[in-house]
Amino acid sequence: MEGKIVVIISTSDAEKARTGTMYAINALKHGWMEEVKIFFFGPAQDLLLEDAILQNYMEEYKSMEETAVACKYISDRDKKSAQISELGIQVEYVGKMISDYIIAGYVPMVW
Repeated sequence: MEGKIVVIISTSDAEKARTGTMYAINALKHGWMEEVKIFFFGPAQDLLLEDAILQNYMEEYKSMEETAVACKYISDRDKKSAQISELGIQVEYVGKMISDYIIAGYVPMVW
């Protein structure tokens, strides 16, 4: 099987963010995709800190030996990097990372 996606969660809407995250997890769990990378960006980073369901999804994603990434620029600007890191989310500058995944053939899905 081949199939690689990079799921970018950028919405502040909890239902949309949960739907995108749930798809990403199920794509890995059920073998729909070979590789799935999750990035939190912008308003979704605030949502991640307050939404218990989204946090539970991230625990499930971690249990599959994966680590989600949040944008360091935005989390540093908002002084929330430590809080995001405490959730087990990697905090990095994501622009080049996302671009490299797309260049490598990952299909971007933005929620």
